[in-house]
Amino acid sequence: MQHWILWLLAGIISLVGGVMALANPLAASLTVELLAGWSFVVAGIIALVSAFGDQGWGARIFSLLLGLLIVLIGISLIAHPLRGLLSLTFIVAAFMLIAGVVRFVLAFSAELRAFRWILILSGALSIIMAAMIFSNFPQSAAVVLGIYLGIELISNGVSMIAISLARRSIRQ
Repeated sequence: MQHWILWLLAGIISLVGGVMALANPLAASLTVELLAGWSFVVAGIIALVSAFGDQGWGARIFSLLLGLLIVLIGISLIAHPLRGLLSLTFIVAAFMLIAGVVRFVLAFSAELRAFRWILILSGALSIIMAAMIFSNFPQSAAVVLGIYLGIELISNGVSMIAISLARRSIRQ
């Protein structure tokens, strides 16, 4: 990291973006939803294009159908952002619930005995957060993704700033 100042700048931008996302979580949630929609469209187009390089008709047809499905999901998210926001929030909550249960189960495996309490705590937090989203669904959909984005951007910004400052002090 010779250019620590660029990492510092990226960290500051991420930190400011996180604060802005927390200041207006609805706008941040809609941004996340639209970004997901466009990501699906691009991924679907790439899958469609790559289908022509597949060997055999079975793989080619499967790739074409999968690519088309992904593009249609992306278009649906872009065309109906509020409906997409509900869907994405529901999916995030479901994944959090599943991840929490898996962590909780893993906590009782012999190999992970040393990390038992960390896994139990992490699993319990995921289950509690999923329950909070589900208990206030669909109202929670308006802000959940934006809050998660804000927290992630702030966490990312703080870590990038810390790394850049550590690199600067090593270099001197």
